Amino acid sequence: MAVAQKTLPVPSPEPSWRRTWKSISIVFNSTVGTVGLAIVLMWVFVALLSIFWTPYPPNASLFDQNLPPNTVNWLGTDHLGRDLLSRLMEGTQVILIKTRLPNGWIFPIGVALWGVIGSLLVGTVLGLNAGYRGGWWDQIIMQILDALIAFPQIVLYLVVIAALGQGDLVVILAITVTGAPGVARLVRSLALDIKTRDYIRAAETRGESVWYIMFREILPNARGPLIVDAMLRVGYAIFAIGTLGFLGIGLPPPDPDWGNMVNEARRFIFANPLAVIWPSLAIASLVIGLNLFADGLREETTRYQK
Repeated sequence: MAVAQKTLPVPSPEPSWRRTWKSISIVFNSTVGTVGLAIVLMWVFVALLSIFWTPYPPNASLFDQNLPPNTVNWLGTDHLGRDLLSRLMEGTQVILIKTRLPNGWIFPIGVALWGVIGSLLVGTVLGLNAGYRGGWWDQIIMQILDALIAFPQIVLYLVVIAALGQGDLVVILAITVTGAPGVARLVRSLALDIKTRDYIRAAETRGESVWYIMFREILPNARGPLIVDAMLRVGYAIFAIGTLGFLGIGLPPPDPDWGNMVNEARRFIFANPLAVIWPSLAIASLVIGLNLFADGLREETTRYQK
């Protein structure tokens, strides 16, 4: 008499949030990545805190507020008597957590992040088409992108802002235009490698569309290097915003801009050096934190792949 074998229980699929947490938590295996993440989270906390509280109004001097000259200011004041800590906190918002629209509305996510997201979207679409389709697609797309790369980035910034004027959306567009060629070249190189794999041949045999293969087969397998590159590009975007602010063509008032703070205070650097040092340290620390985080993430993802 045949005895029915006991069937093993089918394991339930792992929740998506758990898979996401495992992907993110690998950075904690790297000391460098953990330090970088701590610096970035510190600035995110400062930006969120500044929505609800700053020590003083960022654009009001001590005289405007009727405060005595010996009022306690943790980081000092600038040449107009404005509290530096409050201005640094307010300036963090524009970079990381809010974008000002022309009609006065506020859109979540900061200018630097939107600029990087825009460059990732445009560069990914162009790079996938150039790498997977090949032929004339590759030739035309890469020739146009090479022409953009031939220009210095500061020149492209000036051209975009001179044509469209100042504003948060204009700065986002400028960062997108200058960052998309680099992303496209990275995605193209990844697509050229991935399209030779067997699962791409299987998808083509099943009759899947070109867009399905590019975005459902190639892109998910190229996301690791793209995420690392995106972290680095956020740092580049912050530098770009600081440079444009220093030149006086960056983010418009009333919110303080770190680059503009340095530009305003440089004329009084010998009388009040702290007004130059603190915004410069803010830019440097946030960019260093992003770079450390990207280095740690790249180190761990490379080790995982090996």
